[in-house]
Amino acid sequence: MSAEAILANLWHMAGGHSDALEQLHFAGDTAQLPSTFQVGDIASATIAAQALMAAQLWQMRGGEKQEISIDRRHALAMFKSDRYLKINGKPADDPWSKIAGYYQAGDGRWLQLHTNFPHHRDGVLAILQCTQNRAEVATAIQKWSAAELDQALAQAGMCAALVRTPQEWQAHPQAQAIASLPLLEVERVADGPPMPLKDHVGSRPLDGVRVLDLSRVIAAPVGARTLAQHGADVLAINAAHLPNIAPLVMDTGRGKRSAQLDLRQREDQHILQQLISGADVFLQAYRPGALAQHGFSAEELCTQRPGLIYVSLSAYGHVGPWAQRRGFDSLVQSASGIAYEEGIAAGGAAPGKLPFQALDHATGYLVAFATMLALQKRAVEGGSWQVRVSLAQTGQWLQGMPRRGLHEHAAELRPEEISRFIQNSTTSYGEMQAIAPVEKMMLTPARFALPASQLGSSKPEWQ
Repeated sequence: MSAEAILANLWHMAGGHSDALEQLHFAGDTAQLPSTFQVGDIASATIAAQALMAAQLWQMRGGEKQEISIDRRHALAMFKSDRYLKINGKPADDPWSKIAGYYQAGDGRWLQLHTNFPHHRDGVLAILQCTQNRAEVATAIQKWSAAELDQALAQAGMCAALVRTPQEWQAHPQAQAIASLPLLEVERVADGPPMPLKDHVGSRPLDGVRVLDLSRVIAAPVGARTLAQHGADVLAINAAHLPNIAPLVMDTGRGKRSAQLDLRQREDQHILQQLISGADVFLQAYRPGALAQHGFSAEELCTQRPGLIYVSLSAYGHVGPWAQRRGFDSLVQSASGIAYEEGIAAGGAAPGKLPFQALDHATGYLVAFATMLALQKRAVEGGSWQVRVSLAQTGQWLQGMPRRGLHEHAAELRPEEISRFIQNSTTSYGEMQAIAPVEKMMLTPARFALPASQLGSSKPEWQ
């Protein structure tokens, strides 16, 4: 399935006119990275979809029709952007925990541990009753069946996944719960008058649009970063007591301001409420229902702030027995059969991985695409809108595409290619080298107006 076909399907899904597709073309080498899945094509297509939607919003504001180009190899680089991040000429620290990864349990089945956050690592070690030594962890896991350990870790709120076959996943209650869900949901949740975007507020599609970004790690932060590169005022809200992964903060923080609030404190809840009253988009990636406990559900916020676009991203979906389960891209790969298929394609007994966090990045660009679609609908139809996406729904979409040979028309990214895609910026971290935005838009070039900033470096207020 080509990037052109995937883009056309996404555009049709959004109700877009097919004539708009003529504005965009794909360029560059068509070789993707080694994978049996169509990861190269979804990288190009999801980036293209949101760029085309940004161009449509620009036209709604009185701007002219413009040409857009997507370099396929540049899209691949952006989907593994954190790996090319450098500060003062040096690569960023490896964010992966020493004990994260795949292990074979006593019954011969494989299990994946995700222990990049200290409290997740310590919780896993407490259950396994061993120290932070990979050999000790492997020995401890041998005392368990993989399914039993998977269940024990999930009940303790830890992050792990039994490596399932695709058939096992399809039979699982969670897979069945999300099977009928669309790739992305954009639903009107409250009535209200149309709220057109002002004509030519500035020179970019999302100038004047305010976005609150309550997310960490990769998928949702990529979505918010993408809105920022089209001109949105993005204010990232973190909390000092929550862990973060420095290279990802730097990479996904470009174009944003960063403030800190502790939603356990009533005063900070009040500050967030004030920010919401002036926001257009509220983007959050907490587990379904978690923010509702603090009074920040979609229903409450869309009542308080008519016209709000409430965007939710989860790991396994907002319905089903795993709706509350913690998860990350690689864990969804393991649970859903993707890791099993990649392992088989590589000819080994162990599970394999996609060549980058494809579910994270694709979902992030789908977040931006769906958010801009909701802004378009709000401008024409009025009302408040809820957007829902999940890593598992993106995985389901990817798994529904035809397979390819692992090395079929594949080539790793070469240093000379990467050098063409790098941009430099002066940040509070030092001189940063990172992958530039992929889309080449003739009239409204995607760019970051702000460099990546330190967590909490801005006040929690709108400019």
